Amino acid sequence: MKILVALVLLTFRNTDFSLAQQLQQGFYASTCPDAESIVNSIVIKEASSDPTMAPALLRLHFHDCFVQGCDGSILILGPDAENMSSNHQGLRGFEVIDRVKAQLEAACPGIVSCADILAMVARDSVAFSGGPKYSVETGRRDGGSSDSSAAVNLPVADDSVSVLKNKFLEKGLSDKDLVLLTGAHTIGTTACFFVTGRLYDPSGPDPTINPTILPELKSRCPEGGQNNVRLSLDHDSDQTFDTSLYSNIRGGFGVIKSDAVLYSDPSTRGIIDEYIASSTSTVGPVFEQDFAESMVRMGRLGEGSAGEIRRLSPETLK
Repeated sequence: MKILVALVLLTFRNTDFSLAQQLQQGFYASTCPDAESIVNSIVIKEASSDPTMAPALLRLHFHDCFVQGCDGSILILGPDAENMSSNHQGLRGFEVIDRVKAQLEAACPGIVSCADILAMVARDSVAFSGGPKYSVETGRRDGGSSDSSAAVNLPVADDSVSVLKNKFLEKGLSDKDLVLLTGAHTIGTTACFFVTGRLYDPSGPDPTINPTILPELKSRCPEGGQNNVRLSLDHDSDQTFDTSLYSNIRGGFGVIKSDAVLYSDPSTRGIIDEYIASSTSTVGPVFEQDFAESMVRMGRLGEGSAGEIRRLSPETLK
């Protein structure tokens, strides 16, 4: 069973926790010194046995933060909980979060929040895939509510570039953050469900798709075929964290609309071009460094100290 089940969660309230406490690196250094090593060891084990797990875990953190802040609410079960929204379709990796939480509870009961686990797991998934190794700020509290209607805030695969920019702006994130966090699609896959609309529109295929990739996409995702067939988001290196996704977008090889449209806007197009150019140069912005900084900024969404630390009851363990 998953730690999501709200009814079997015990709540531990740390009365010594200051309401003025802010996120910081090394938050658990004294209260749970092995927390980050426990998280890292589980991520390495799980991602080594399943190459698709690293991007799945990274996606969990993004989906948690972008709805009502990084509060672990994506893990709450219920008929109207946010993870029931169609905008969260295909989320997975919850069982890994279960294992991490169980080990942390055994080592440091009631100390490490689920929200922080999601942030650390995402960081370690990026590093496992060859991306930057960055320091995660911790000290988040877990939210106690989850509402599927709030998932309307989440960027989705068929959003236009203007909608994407507005959704990021509403979160205090910039066009640059939009490009950088989309760069996470350099690892992982999508489903035909999110692609067929670009292929079989009555007026013809999306004209921004490079014609040379159309036969492959149509072969993998035939009209009326299985919607759950998986496609690489990064056509060149879907298990390696790099800038090849941006080159694919520029060349018309973006698989989903929300990636492809970034090259139709002057602002986001310019940012993409800069990262492509700097990937083979010693000057210009460094994608890996900027991506890490953008992840930290996203990790501050909704940060507050008024929540709780969810604690797993033994009855919920597998």
